[in-house]
Amino acid sequence: MSLRVLATGVLATVQDLGRPGRSDLGVGVSGAADRRSLALANRLVGNGSDAAGLEVTAGGLVVRAEGRLVVAVTGATGPVLVRRPSGRLRPAGLARPEVLALGDELRVGAPDRGLRSYVAVRGGVDAPSVLGSRSTDLLAGLGPPPLRPGDVLPVGDETAGPVPASDSVPVSAPDDGEVTVQAVPGPRADWFCDDALRVLFGRPWEVTPDSNRVGMRLRGPVLDRAPSHVDVELPSEGVARGAIQVPASGQPLVFLADHPVTGGYPVVAVLRDREVDVAAQLRPGQRLRLRPDPVRKF
Repeated sequence: MSLRVLATGVLATVQDLGRPGRSDLGVGVSGAADRRSLALANRLVGNGSDAAGLEVTAGGLVVRAEGRLVVAVTGATGPVLVRRPSGRLRPAGLARPEVLALGDELRVGAPDRGLRSYVAVRGGVDAPSVLGSRSTDLLAGLGPPPLRPGDVLPVGDETAGPVPASDSVPVSAPDDGEVTVQAVPGPRADWFCDDALRVLFGRPWEVTPDSNRVGMRLRGPVLDRAPSHVDVELPSEGVARGAIQVPASGQPLVFLADHPVTGGYPVVAVLRDREVDVAAQLRPGQRLRLRPDPVRKF
């Protein structure tokens, strides 16, 4: 059993839940940018939550079933179609199992809400494992390369677990307006002046097109450093998924799945872990508002 890739759109990669616990080797976790959506897709087809699936950025994926397969699509909302060998098209549902017969094509269109779609196939995508994960890490160059037309993706044992009896799962579509997420101040919040911190948490930021799986760049007022830290260099230190780093430009950068394991710019705040999945679905031009941990006031 396998899936043959016919088209990939902007970017399509193989992803699971990543490589935790490898930072001592200089290897980041990577994995799905929106882990909840991948885990849901896997649950819908009867896989374990850590099975490898496909992450599709901005739609455009077309894959053909080379055998009878059960698939599910979650994450960004938009048209999902199945094309039969006869050429007939039928709509496929989001967040529900779909059966593909031999020769059927699954087509994931451009989303109208959200950015990243996830395709799970019963049995999981059986790509080669590197350091315990099948994930593509674009920054480190680990795992399978981004998908290309003509690639054939083997599918694992499809009798691994029962397919849930539910036809579909009610899920909320990604927000298409201003999105608010919670962040914890620090660890270098003291490098910035009080006004900068009030701006960071007091106004929305625009997501720029210069964003990817490594990080999401935000556009807004410059965040000024405190006078005691102007022109001071910070030795490289560990950074986490969801860290909000402020480079010399003063414009925040939110680290996503393929972030580096160390960085030399101060981290002003860190998104709550559950909020990174939400941030990963933001599209260029959307606005992001950061809400501080209620325990810490500015």
